[in-house]
Amino acid sequence: MLLAIDVSNTHTKVGVYEGDRLARHWRLQTEPERTADEYGVMLLGLFRAGGASPEDITGIAVSSVVPPMHETLDELCRKFFGHPPLVVGPGIKTGMALLYDNPREIGADRIVNSVAAYERTRGPCVVVDLGISLDALFRRAAKLTRVELVRPEKVVGRNTVHAIQSGVTYGYSALVDGLVERIRKENDPKARALATGGFASLIAPVSTTIEAVDEFLTLDGLRIVYTRNCGHGANRDE
Repeated sequence: MLLAIDVSNTHTKVGVYEGDRLARHWRLQTEPERTADEYGVMLLGLFRAGGASPEDITGIAVSSVVPPMHETLDELCRKFFGHPPLVVGPGIKTGMALLYDNPREIGADRIVNSVAAYERTRGPCVVVDLGISLDALFRRAAKLTRVELVRPEKVVGRNTVHAIQSGVTYGYSALVDGLVERIRKENDPKARALATGGFASLIAPVSTTIEAVDEFLTLDGLRIVYTRNCGHGANRDE
């Protein structure tokens, strides 16, 4: 079984794969100040609740865009699961050319998302990662209260809550559609657009360009990258 861990600035997604099947998955808040022991106890509790056994893990794949978490993740994997992680970064086989001026600048999540999307579409595609965080908005604007992010009935809101919901939903969808259309015009007009991230299900229904949502795209990309580097069920003990 493969343990896949994707760490973003706000949330950490954890998945357990049995072959190509995502058997279990969890979503945690990313807190860099937590120790490996704290994360370990948390994950072991989730494993027990989900009927999984840490001893069944034969490999681990990690992508992270939070540098302070890297040492913590390495210690977590070795101490609690008995394996060093395969960390997505320089030197890792992706099976995909990274046409960036400096490939080292590409976020690990972007790499695995691209790998999974191409594996799914087998052609030109655009990945829209909608991990929206409004914390800064509410911290900076004292009079704004936190609201539930759902799609409002109308674009023009008649109160603050509906105005925020409209701005996020329709504003982001317009931004996404504009970018996708420009990307298509510049590269390939037939490029398919896939969405992932915590708010993909909110934005995609009002988008004119997103054709499908896959909330586990990043985890699946980690599985594919692990397989290309270590083989099915390979053990990376060193």
